[in-house]
Amino acid sequence: MSDDLNAAPADTAPAAPRALQKPHRREHHGDVVNDPYEWLRDKDSPEVIAHLEAENAYAEARLAHLAPLRERIVDEIKGRTQETDLSIPVREGDWWYYGRTVEGLQYGIQCRVPAKRIDPADPMDPAAWTPPPPLPDPSQPREGEQIVIDGNVEAEGHDFFAIGSLDVSDDGHWLLFAVDTEGDERYTLRIRDLRTGETLPDEITETAAGAFFDPSGQYVFYATVDDSWRPDTIWRHRVGTPRAEDVQVFHEPDDSYWVGAGRTRSGRWLVIEAASSITSETHVLEAADPTGTFQVVRPRRHGIEYDLEHAVIGGRDWWLITHNDGAPDFQIDAVPVDAPHEPPVTLVPHEPGVRIEGIDAFAHALVLDYRAGGLPRTAIARLAPDTALEALHWPGATAPVEARGAWVELVAPLDGEKLVSLGTRGNPEWAQPTLRIGYTSFTEPATVAELDLARLDEGPAAITVLKQQPVLGGYTSADYAERRDWAIAADGTRIPISLVWKRGLVPSLDGSGDGNNAAEPAPSPVHLYGYGSYESSIDPGFSIPRLSMLDRGVVFAIAHVRGGGELGRAWYENGKTTSKVNTFTDFVAVARHLIDTGVTVPERLVAEGGSAGGLLMGAVANLAPELFAGILADVPFVDPLTSILDPELPLTVIEWDEWGNPLHDPEAYAYIKSYAPYENVTAQQYPRILATTSLNDTRVLYVEPAKWVARLRDVGADALLKCEMEAGHGGVSGRYSAWKQRAYELAWLLDVVGASAE
Repeated sequence: MSDDLNAAPADTAPAAPRALQKPHRREHHGDVVNDPYEWLRDKDSPEVIAHLEAENAYAEARLAHLAPLRERIVDEIKGRTQETDLSIPVREGDWWYYGRTVEGLQYGIQCRVPAKRIDPADPMDPAAWTPPPPLPDPSQPREGEQIVIDGNVEAEGHDFFAIGSLDVSDDGHWLLFAVDTEGDERYTLRIRDLRTGETLPDEITETAAGAFFDPSGQYVFYATVDDSWRPDTIWRHRVGTPRAEDVQVFHEPDDSYWVGAGRTRSGRWLVIEAASSITSETHVLEAADPTGTFQVVRPRRHGIEYDLEHAVIGGRDWWLITHNDGAPDFQIDAVPVDAPHEPPVTLVPHEPGVRIEGIDAFAHALVLDYRAGGLPRTAIARLAPDTALEALHWPGATAPVEARGAWVELVAPLDGEKLVSLGTRGNPEWAQPTLRIGYTSFTEPATVAELDLARLDEGPAAITVLKQQPVLGGYTSADYAERRDWAIAADGTRIPISLVWKRGLVPSLDGSGDGNNAAEPAPSPVHLYGYGSYESSIDPGFSIPRLSMLDRGVVFAIAHVRGGGELGRAWYENGKTTSKVNTFTDFVAVARHLIDTGVTVPERLVAEGGSAGGLLMGAVANLAPELFAGILADVPFVDPLTSILDPELPLTVIEWDEWGNPLHDPEAYAYIKSYAPYENVTAQQYPRILATTSLNDTRVLYVEPAKWVARLRDVGADALLKCEMEAGHGGVSGRYSAWKQRAYELAWLLDVVGASAE
């Protein structure tokens, strides 16, 4: 690896900013640490802001030669995107709701048109449930169209804009919306009369996302956060009254828990959930009594997680409880709402290695979501008025399809070689006779379809495609390929890898079923992505920006490392707390596999990860820098020890169940310190590094990548920092701004792997 890799010409290269070193002593468990860059934490310091601006100027100067490529990539994204478009309407109450995008406008516009009223004598009338047909010209309004909220209007005068709550009262009269104009995820909540367009005086600041109306539309339930950004309190607000009269209905004093609230789809219950990373507790209240007192369903027990769904089966009300009590991969029990202490009936039994993710109840169906073989799966059972609970017993994902009784596996009408994400999407109505579903793969654009429950047994024939994401410019999915591969970790564990490429540009993958080719074709550039935390799974999905990489011969790969949830709860447990290092060594094993099988070489391999995936990037940069030409770390969690030691920092205490508690546990302290990227920067040859961050990010503070880059520079690494000064954890807002941000990153990636001119 060249010492001047990514260096600008010597006569034009600007000097890299060098942060001042200032003494800062930290001591825990007898370990004394001097952190000379901790002063960068002072966000209000003009000196800190000046340093971040200098970093931005340096990155811009170093990467100025990529400006034409960035512009080309933005043009490619625009050229493939139908900028003026409409989503498929979804029925809710007496309206069809849909989104509208307009060429040249940054934000979406939420609209609605009146729906045919449902006749109580014929509630399944197809005419009442058939969405309005597509418009020949999506730039024109539908007949009777009403704008619910226009993000472009609400965003005027702000560099950043995000909606955190959006709800319409059941009668369709009132709109509740909450916006963030800083990027710090603290939202200001307002209420608007959709009949007149008048915004009420009600204004509630500093709320968390997820506020909603009760069924009467008279009350709003919302959450507020504590000083560490933890949602900790649920409030009830009466529409049209001052905030000072709001009533606190629930408060969670334990700093390791956060709270959220919502409604069951049936509309019968209001629900509050308090949860940590490993324990949960649910409280319910009949929605007809919104000023009543919430009651706990099952008191919290350490290490037991559960959530519940209200169902009506055989004319009786049931709680369907998804839990891990004695069932590591979860199971679903049913208990009567009117007799919650009766012995539960197991509806979906525990099956090791098959992760039960939850169940949705409708008047006419149950929808089971689970994960098997590393991919999301969905099964559906029809409900009739006389359906017996016993008939809904799930025999298990490994049982033959013909033995699954009432349950029918949902299968997308795609060829079997695709890695598919499939499930129900956007079904708010309790009594709907159809289910809206969505499916996609790495090569198949997102598709919205409708499943006729009356024809469920017909499989894909019961699915009517409503819309596929348009991809302009002559895109054909057959021109691209995807497949699953496996690497072997140091302890013998098989690590799944998803691979995507354009046919004809990657000889090592086109010419062999296993990645090997006797002719030893030239290695290809590879973009390797990873995350591996919080049991989060990276499922197949289509991306228009990714095509700019694939069309230049770059292979996109995902390392499904431990710490994620792809292969069940054990996959997660073996990549957290005292097993966290498995996440990093798994990623290294995947990189080595791609090199050893001839797909790529280190000089053409670049890695990317964001947030907790940025921790992964920092760790592998220290562990195996020789395997990578470059590392892109988005909003990276690279100083975990400093952050998790301070309970006053945002979201720290709730993280202890994920990472360990280094403040009180010396073994956890030593373990985290052993892999923390910032703590373990050493004098070695690093790949080229680009770290991105946002000044107002409350999840991973900008100071972490700022300190990391400063320390990397101390050992001679070629590291760049780009800090968005008006953004949050998710980066800039607005689709055009997001395209420019992604083009900035992709141009850097292409330059690193030597594919910028391809």
